[in-house]
Amino acid sequence: MAKDSKTSDAKPMINDLIFKELIKRGYSLEGKTRVWNIADSKLWYLTPEQAQAFLDLEKDESYREEIIQKETNLIQENIKDVLEIIGGKAMNIVDLGCGDGKKALLFLKNLQGKVTIRYCPIDISGYMVQKALEGFKQTNLGEAVEFKWNISDFENIENIAHLLRIGDFKQNLYLLLGNTLGNFEINELLYEVRSGMNEGDYLIIGNGLSTKDNEALLESYTNDYVDSFLSHIPLQLGLDKSEISFGTRFKNSRIELFYALNKDKMVKFQDKEVLFNKGDRIIVSVSYHYKKEDFIGFLKMYFNDVKFYISKDGTYALALCKK
Repeated sequence: MAKDSKTSDAKPMINDLIFKELIKRGYSLEGKTRVWNIADSKLWYLTPEQAQAFLDLEKDESYREEIIQKETNLIQENIKDVLEIIGGKAMNIVDLGCGDGKKALLFLKNLQGKVTIRYCPIDISGYMVQKALEGFKQTNLGEAVEFKWNISDFENIENIAHLLRIGDFKQNLYLLLGNTLGNFEINELLYEVRSGMNEGDYLIIGNGLSTKDNEALLESYTNDYVDSFLSHIPLQLGLDKSEISFGTRFKNSRIELFYALNKDKMVKFQDKEVLFNKGDRIIVSVSYHYKKEDFIGFLKMYFNDVKFYISKDGTYALALCKK
């Protein structure tokens, strides 16, 4: 985790990881506008404050309705069918991008008494992992796995999976819930997850489906909760909230969330300096949205055995994938 640096005259704190990522990537030109793209989920949860701001997104009514509630309904409506397919063997539940574990807990409670489970939350944020473990321990659903690999990015899934297959727990059930897949380039993430799976392992994906026009999609991201979460990134570049404006756009077949500079600003850190120009844009997040046919097509590229459960309004899907 990065160290935050603060000068003696109380200037804004600058996070070395975010600053170095900005320097490394540089900027591209769109006309005369400089665009700094540092959209990387690894930068979203560098501090407990950032992680908590993400968890606070569930306070947004639209987020609760469009993601949490629709996913919960699909799990509850189809859990019996899922259990018949995956069987009743003891299994590790590998919760990828666990957050505070609430998404997985909804699923795990439906397995209670039917399958012997061992819960392994995986997240790049130690704050998230701790929240997930604390919530799970308050239940009587099974045992939890705690080791250094709990705090990890998805590139280590293959190593983690190998370490989990001990004792009676030979099978892994991976959870990728809460629209997490949409935060990544789909081919990269599916490749990493599949690489960590053995023959007979299962993956359950909960993801939104695109049925809205681009303007409606952009509007769904334009709210104070999203701004409060993502603004931690430019603030840790030494910018002040008054010096930036939150914006969204649809480009490169995805939603891009960015901050535009309201004024020229020189930022100095260690032995380097960056001059931001008024109008510069700093992209801090991207979100991919797939139509039903495209989503199904991508998953069938990586898994021969896939079953889909689609919400009645066609805007959310659970996919059960077997390797």
